[in-house]
Amino acid sequence: ISLSKMSHDHHMNGSMLPTTHPPEHHHSMAAPGHGHGSDMMMMAMTFHFSYENVPLLFSGLVINTPGEMAGAFVAVFFLAMFYEGLKIARECLLRKSQVSIRYNSMPVPGPNGTILMETHKTVGQQMLSFPHLLQTVLHIIQVVVSYFLMLIFMTYNGYLCIAVAAGAGMGYFFFSWKKAVVVDITEHCH
Repeated sequence: ISLSKMSHDHHMNGSMLPTTHPPEHHHSMAAPGHGHGSDMMMMAMTFHFSYENVPLLFSGLVINTPGEMAGAFVAVFFLAMFYEGLKIARECLLRKSQVSIRYNSMPVPGPNGTILMETHKTVGQQMLSFPHLLQTVLHIIQVVVSYFLMLIFMTYNGYLCIAVAAGAGMGYFFFSWKKAVVVDITEHCH
């Protein structure tokens, strides 16, 4: 992956198009303050399978060869897997860090004038605790990674979109089986 600054003078392919195409299908990547001359670059707003001049998250990070695209595919695939694993890990940590469990019983009217006791389980966590601080940091990481994946998908590059979807699917397959699903049969709002 090339880390050099993109040149606007070289040949453009399907991922970067000159301004001769209708603006309703592309959005400008030109920096603010630049004129609308021939140097303005447009980003494809349709899916394409290109490996040349494909920007990846940062202006200096541009894919130019099949090898670079293969490397980016693998990196994006593992980033999407990491995202799915992080979601499950946060749930597991949350369950382990729950510090107090309280059961509250309250009478509710039953059929034929009878009184039934309904029990609710309340789980608490302290705000100023290491587990909550860790959850906060992991939440920030999860949000950043999710936006990175969204922006990668929005390149409309078919290879990178497949990497995001396949990585998320594989991450779900590997990590979500550990996720405990609890069904509360007394819950009435399904």
